[in-house]
Amino acid sequence: MNSREPSDDLEAELLALGDLLDVPSGPPPSDVAAAVRARLEDAHGEAPDPVRSHPPARRRRRARWKVVTAVVLVVIAITAATPQGRAAVVRILRFAGIELRVGDTRPMPVISVTPLPYEHTVDQDGLKAEVKFPVRTPKALGEPGRTTVSDRGRVVSMFWPGGVRLDQFDGGLDPVLFKKLGPPWPDYAKVGPYQAWWIPGAHPLGYLSRQDGTEIPLRQAGPTLIWQQDALNYRLEGVKTKEEAVRVAASLG
Repeated sequence: MNSREPSDDLEAELLALGDLLDVPSGPPPSDVAAAVRARLEDAHGEAPDPVRSHPPARRRRRARWKVVTAVVLVVIAITAATPQGRAAVVRILRFAGIELRVGDTRPMPVISVTPLPYEHTVDQDGLKAEVKFPVRTPKALGEPGRTTVSDRGRVVSMFWPGGVRLDQFDGGLDPVLFKKLGPPWPDYAKVGPYQAWWIPGAHPLGYLSRQDGTEIPLRQAGPTLIWQQDALNYRLEGVKTKEEAVRVAASLG
């Protein structure tokens, strides 16, 4: 009976990612190609440890993980190094009810502040009456200071001191929000078993009308973690580091 090693599932995901990724047809810049070759050679040619010895199965797992990691870095390097690659990233990051639009340069900031359509403050009774999906509160933050419902029950937003907010909305709907991004690029993360993306810098945030697709600039958003969990979309803004944002998101349960 064959047993699955921990890297099998990740390798399967990488193969699936390859079907979605539009790798640029032209060769990558010479410096990127050199870095890629060095990374792959390092992954395959790890020197034996003269002090610590590991069982063969463990050594094989470590070697396979190094190769898988190298493949991920190759994809990131080629993608980030060319305009065609950055265009592919836009398609890959359109998820969790948010459309990420990645450009070569930082976009102009939004200097005004516009609320989401029909946004209003609610109490617990109002929340239950207006929202069709289950609303969660991260245990790491405690009860929010204020909660709003907007877009006729489509979006729930919770607010805490220091500019921290959590937006949550039904994952079965078309994209609700859009973000315009430039360097620094979004960083991959995981919230438990769920894929996530960390956006480290300030960036313009906007709303997409479900009636006619009208784009409404909302404001300049802070660092944000976005992920999808149990068919719901989440957007955690205002937590300063990726590690802390992942910790808070994981406390959602």
